[in-house]
Amino acid sequence: MTSLVIDIGNTLIKIAVFKLDVMLEANQYETIDEPALDVLLSKYNPVKAIVSSVKKSKEAWQVVLGQKIPLIQFNTVMTSGINNHYLTPETLGPDRLAAVIGAYHMFPGQNSLVITGGTAITYDGVDAEGNYFGGSISPGLNMRYKALNHYTAGLPLIEADADFDTAYGNNTTTAIRSGVQNGIKYELTGFIESYKTGGEQLNIILSGGDSIFFDTLLKNSIFARYIKIEPYLVLKGLNAAIQKHND
Repeated sequence: MTSLVIDIGNTLIKIAVFKLDVMLEANQYETIDEPALDVLLSKYNPVKAIVSSVKKSKEAWQVVLGQKIPLIQFNTVMTSGINNHYLTPETLGPDRLAAVIGAYHMFPGQNSLVITGGTAITYDGVDAEGNYFGGSISPGLNMRYKALNHYTAGLPLIEADADFDTAYGNNTTTAIRSGVQNGIKYELTGFIESYKTGGEQLNIILSGGDSIFFDTLLKNSIFARYIKIEPYLVLKGLNAAIQKHND
């Protein structure tokens, strides 16, 4: 069975085609239109599609796609083997749940912590039995830089620097960089420590647009050997969900 999997995030739209568990193609777009979707439909002839969106309203192309092939709107009821203990599942971001599903299906019977770096940074853990109790949300890398510039009168807007690796800054630019990037590094290691209890193995799965950057921040940490970068984690979780839905 070939499936079309679509993840609509805050910034990008990611689309993949799967044949069972095998990803045949994956692309990302700032915007998507019917002709681009028609190319994928004619090339792979998927039998159904699934869409996950962090946005409240549907775009016109979603309606048209649903007229061409069966289209499933991913929701928090489609847990695909996960025990979702979130107290308000209706408010849980679908991308967060899909990432947890993806982690559990990639590493069944193991403890995993999913760290997604994008507009926001999210931390979501799933244990070896598939229990998901919740997670954490904090401002993303670029949001922190923009906030310092926007909410102050004198701090400039600067960009992240993957090569910055000192404990403090010696001018305003490097002081901002130290505060933002070291702050995220300490946040990352703190959350990992809180999930890695009892000496049990923990998969640390980095996903999202800043996953490579976060991997650089953690390269010299004691957790480096547990880190796995999975840029398609949400898409893989959605694919697991649509297969379970089909069953």
